[in-house]
Amino acid sequence: MLTQEEQERIRKSFKVKNWSETKAEDAWSIFKIMGEFANGYEKMSAIGPCVAIFGSARTKPEDKYYVMAEEIAYELTQRGFGVITGGGPGIMEAGNKGAHRGGGKSVGLNIVLPMEQSSNPYIDKDKCIDFQYFFTRKTIFTRYAQGFIVMPGGFGTLDEFFEALTLVQTQKLANFPIVLVGKSYWQGMLDWIETTMVDEGNINADELQLFKVVETVEAAVNIIEDFYTRYALRPNF
Repeated sequence: MLTQEEQERIRKSFKVKNWSETKAEDAWSIFKIMGEFANGYEKMSAIGPCVAIFGSARTKPEDKYYVMAEEIAYELTQRGFGVITGGGPGIMEAGNKGAHRGGGKSVGLNIVLPMEQSSNPYIDKDKCIDFQYFFTRKTIFTRYAQGFIVMPGGFGTLDEFFEALTLVQTQKLANFPIVLVGKSYWQGMLDWIETTMVDEGNINADELQLFKVVETVEAAVNIIEDFYTRYALRPNF
């Protein structure tokens, strides 16, 4: 059952606007979008090699995946990488906490939401960037990360995972490593991809090689490090 607030938002979206209202609102949105891109590009332009860590905002500090995310971030900083997260609580906090503990760059791309999201205290003060729009935030993620660690999460995590995967699949992004952590968590989705998407011909079987699935901190970090060692990559900007 929709709340009164949700019903009102639906009614508002159907409200008929005159040309002046539409033009003014669209123009203001364009300037806000441009501002988010400009701010993001400026702050991230000299960030250096970083790995994005995605995952649920609802994961508690005592959860094993929180602990793993923190350790993955820490180990990445010990190998010279910075860490980019969505800037919020849960897995994002764990990623920034590990990077902060390791003395590496700790970046937070925080999305302004009516619930859940607020920036965590482990982000470097000059590397916390707020966004109103998900699509500008995802652009900054994919432009400035050279690898993606995907911890268990919800719809937002799936969105980020498939965004990165689609960009690699379509060759809009270099074939940077995408690593799913937690086989038991992801297995149902993987089974569906293999038995439905592949069988229906909507993706090719070899495209399953665009990402890896691991169980341990060491395995996740090694995939990132081995990839960099093999290709001697520079930051992707």
